[in-house]
Amino acid sequence: MKRWGDLSQDGVDHLAAGSVLDHAEMAVVVTDRFSNLLYWNPFAEKLFGRPGSAATRDTSVLSLGIMEKDHPQAIELAKHVLKGGVWEGTFDVKRGDGTIVYVRAQAVPLRHTSGAVTGIVITAREALRSNEREKDRFGLLERIGERLAGSLYVEETLKRVAEMLVPQFADHCFIELMEGDRLVRRVAQHVQGWTPPSGTWKPVGAEIRYPIGHYADTALRRQETILVEDFAGSSFPAPSEGSARLCGEIGMTSAIVAPLLVRGETLGLMYLGLSNLTDRRSPHYDAFDRDFVGAIATRVAVAIDNALLFEEERHTAESFQKYLLPRGALPRLDGLQIAVRYYPAAPLASHGQGIQTQVGGDWYDVIPLSAGRVGIVIGDVEGRGAKAAAVMGQLRAALRAFAQDDKSPADILARLDEWTRIIATPEQDDNGADVSIPPIVTCQYLVYDAWSRQLSFANAGHAPPLLLLDGQCVELDIEEVGQPLGVRAKGLHADLVYKEETRTLPPGAALLLYTDGLVDRRPGRDGHPPSDSETLGVLCEKLSKVSDADVERIAETATVAVPGEIDDDMAILVVRSSDVDLDVEERTFPAQPIMVGEARRMAGEAFSGWNVPEERAELACLLVSEVVTNVVLHASTATVPRRELSVDGPPLPFEESWDMPGFEDEAIGDKEFTLRLRRGEEAVWVEVFDQDLRLPRIRSAGENDEGGRGLYLVDQLARRWGSRPTKEGKAVWFEIPTRGR
Repeated sequence: MKRWGDLSQDGVDHLAAGSVLDHAEMAVVVTDRFSNLLYWNPFAEKLFGRPGSAATRDTSVLSLGIMEKDHPQAIELAKHVLKGGVWEGTFDVKRGDGTIVYVRAQAVPLRHTSGAVTGIVITAREALRSNEREKDRFGLLERIGERLAGSLYVEETLKRVAEMLVPQFADHCFIELMEGDRLVRRVAQHVQGWTPPSGTWKPVGAEIRYPIGHYADTALRRQETILVEDFAGSSFPAPSEGSARLCGEIGMTSAIVAPLLVRGETLGLMYLGLSNLTDRRSPHYDAFDRDFVGAIATRVAVAIDNALLFEEERHTAESFQKYLLPRGALPRLDGLQIAVRYYPAAPLASHGQGIQTQVGGDWYDVIPLSAGRVGIVIGDVEGRGAKAAAVMGQLRAALRAFAQDDKSPADILARLDEWTRIIATPEQDDNGADVSIPPIVTCQYLVYDAWSRQLSFANAGHAPPLLLLDGQCVELDIEEVGQPLGVRAKGLHADLVYKEETRTLPPGAALLLYTDGLVDRRPGRDGHPPSDSETLGVLCEKLSKVSDADVERIAETATVAVPGEIDDDMAILVVRSSDVDLDVEERTFPAQPIMVGEARRMAGEAFSGWNVPEERAELACLLVSEVVTNVVLHASTATVPRRELSVDGPPLPFEESWDMPGFEDEAIGDKEFTLRLRRGEEAVWVEVFDQDLRLPRIRSAGENDEGGRGLYLVDQLARRWGSRPTKEGKAVWFEIPTRGR
C-alpha cells in the first residue's frame, strides 16, 4: 500500500491543472491587465451561457454577459485586484439564451514569478447553488431591494421581480394582483422561454380563481406563505382539468405561494414553482426557501404599493395638467396647419420628487379671433409642481379672456403682466408689509392673419420661434424682447416694456414655438449638461431636413431631435402658413347713405363668385346693410381721427406738450368706410372699418323707435360678431357659416 499522496503516473496526469479545471464545478476565468480574456474552463461556458470559442485574446471580460448596470462594478474589480487586493461580490449576468442569473465572484491577482501582477483570476458560481445559501440569499435580498428601489411603475416592478427569480430560484413565476374583488394575473415568467399550451394555465390578464383547499387559496385566506415541498406526497384541488394535466406533463415538483401584504392590505399573490423542465440539484423547496420567499414577498409588496401610489398620483397630476391645457382637437383654422406636443418631465426619483417634477407650468394655446385671425400662445411658468401648474392655468384663462378684446399683442402682455402680479401668493414680513413675490413667467403672444400672412407679436422673455423654410431653420428675428411677466420694476409702465412687431410669413413657411424643456437636458455621463447653443444647433440641424414636411412630422422630429432625458416639462407648437392665397375682397366707400346699396351689391357679387349658398349669401348681405348703415349714420358725429404723436428731441414740459402748432386746427376730412370680405372653408367673414373711435353696443329699441335694431339683428343672425379698435378707428365684424347651421 502506498502512502497518502503517492500516485501513479496516470494519477499524476489525471490531477494536472488543466484536467482539474476541466472537471471543476466552478467557473474559472483568467484575464490580462487590460481585462482581455485569456482562459476560461468548461464550467464557465455553462455558467455564462456562451461557447468557449468566445474566449479569445482581445475579448473583454464584459463580453461574459455582465449587465450594463454592473459594468462600473467590474471596472472597480479590475482596479482593486491589479493593485494586489482581493475582491468579492456579485453580478447580474445575461446568458446567451437571454436568461438572467445571479453570479457570485471572487477575484485575486495573477502574479508572475517575479511577484508582479500580470492579470486577474476570477472564480465564479451561480448564487443559491452552493452550501453557503444563507450568505447568497442575503446578498440576493440586498440586490432585489436595490433593483426594486428605483422602480416607479407597476409593470416594470413586476417584470423585474420575475426576471430575478426565474431561472435563478424558480422555473415558473406568477404574480397576481387584486383588482377590486378579483384576482388578476399580471406576470407569467417561465424558464428557457417555455410557454404553457393554450387552455392550460391562465394567461396574463385573466381572472384567477383558486378552488377552496388549493394551497394558493390557503395562502390568500391565512395571509401566510405556504410551502408545498413535494407534489408527489400531496393532493390539492386543481383550478382546471387543463392545469392539472399540464402539471403532470412537465413534472411539477414543488411550489411556494406568498401573499403580498402591505399596510394591512393584501395586494395579491406571488407563486414560485419548480418542475422537471430544468435539472437542479434539489428539485424541492424546503422551510428555509419558504422563509426566504416570504422575505422577498415583503420587499416586492412594498415596491408594488409604492408603484401603485406613484401611478395613482401620476394619473392625478397628468389629469390636472391635461385639463389645464387645451382639451380635445385644436380648432380648424383657414390658411393654417397646427400640431402640438406636451411632455411632462421624467420623474426625479432619486431626489424624492417623482410626482412633483411631472407637473409643470408650460402651456400653449390657439385662440380663434375676429374675422379668421388667430392668437397663438406659448408660455412657461418658472418652477415645477402643482403651484406652477395652477399659476399656468390662471394665466392661460386670463390670456384667453384678454385676447377676446382683440387688442395688440403688446397690450395683451401688459395686461397679463398685471394679472401675474395680482395672483402672487400674499405674504407679509414681520412688520406686516406686503412682500409678495409674483411668479416669473416667460410668454410669447402672436396674432396671425392668414389672408394677409401678417404676423404680429410681442415677447416677454421667451425663446424666439424657429422659422423653417426651404431647407433652412433659423430663429425668427425679434428686435424687442421684453422682460418676463412678473419682474417689471415698479414705476415702469408695461407699455414701455412690451413692444409689438410685425412680420410677413412667406407662403408655406413653418414656425416652431417651444418651451425650454425642448433644449434643456439632464447632464450626461460626464456630469456636464450641454449648452443652449449646442442643443439649439442640433435641433435646427434636424429640423432643416424636414422643413418641407407636414407639421405633425416637424413636431415629432423636434421632440426627439435633442438627445438625452428632458429635465423640464416641454411644450411644442408648430404652425405652417398656406402656400396659396385665400379669397378676399376689399373696397373703400365714402360714408354716404347712397353707398349702402353699393356695399351690398359688392358683397352679393363676391358671395356669388365664391359659390356661397344663396340663403347664406342673402343673410350676409342683409347684415352688411345693417352694419354699413350704422357706420354711415354715425359718421357725422365721429370724433377727430386718432393721430400718432411723434416728437423728436427731449420731452416737452407738461404745460407745452398740449400746445402743438396746428393740431387744434386739424380739419375733419370726408369720412370713409372700408368693406372687407373673406371666404374660409366653412364660413365667410365681413369686416367694416371706419374712423370712429366709439365701439358699437346693442341698444334696447322701443316699439316706436326707428333705429336701434341693427346690431340686434347681427347678434341674432350671425354665428359670431364683435368689434375691435384699430390704429385709424375701429372694425366691426361678423361671421356667417356656409356649411351646416
